Amino acid sequence: MIKYELLRDQLEREGTLESSNFFSPRTLQDTSILLTHTETYLDKLNRLLLSKKEERAIGFPVREDLIQRGKHIAGGTFDCAINALEHGISMNIAGGTHHSFADRGEGFCVFNDVAIASNLLLAHEHVKQILVIDLDVHQGNGTAKIFEEEPQVFSLSFHGAKNYPLRKEQSDLDVEFADGTRDAEYLGRLRNILPGIIETVQPDIAFYISGVDILESDQLGRLSISKQGCLHRDQFVLQQCKRNNIPLVVVMGGGYSKRISEIVEAHANTFRVAQELYF
Repeated sequence: MIKYELLRDQLEREGTLESSNFFSPRTLQDTSILLTHTETYLDKLNRLLLSKKEERAIGFPVREDLIQRGKHIAGGTFDCAINALEHGISMNIAGGTHHSFADRGEGFCVFNDVAIASNLLLAHEHVKQILVIDLDVHQGNGTAKIFEEEPQVFSLSFHGAKNYPLRKEQSDLDVEFADGTRDAEYLGRLRNILPGIIETVQPDIAFYISGVDILESDQLGRLSISKQGCLHRDQFVLQQCKRNNIPLVVVMGGGYSKRISEIVEAHANTFRVAQELYF
């Protein structure tokens, strides 16, 4: 998507980041992906054998370049996790593909990058406890299902009650919002809930899906959060993780405002907050 290129350009142009702050991630090997996704599903992807029905669920025809892109994004999220364990925070300029299940893709998501990175961290014993803070406006149904019986991963999802997906899965904690929810209610619930979750879970690392589709301007979000409210959300999440010495991986998630400048500006705010708090 063009927003990712524009986001990097914006961050470099304004001086928030320099080119040396960016890295090119690995493309994950299939053996790593199979810790999360089924062999049947991965084989269908690699051989371009998804049915029309399976492609419709994803939302676009699956091509070889898109599959490689998905593996690249997932590799980036895992690399960010390793970097975060060393440096405190690391951010994927893409990622947050939380609608992908172990055996199928949905909602523009082919692979579940946060789930893949989480399973790799656990498999290699880098961490023992993971917290997923999913504040994209859509429930992370794929993530919830993948980790429904995994006590080492706690999934927290803030999302629109009547928004996609119609059939929700059960996260460890789901917080639903009515259409039109504004800043005060959204931020109030976040401030009341997140510190207690952190205290209870005691994560060794957190993944933050920082979707900007909560904005009032978003065509798909159905909430009414201002750009300033979205900024305050990011500030609170990052402050909580830094205060509690939790390494943090940030992935971008969704954003579908009519004006792409609105999307890029809101995503850029997340990076600005990280730069201010951590560096």
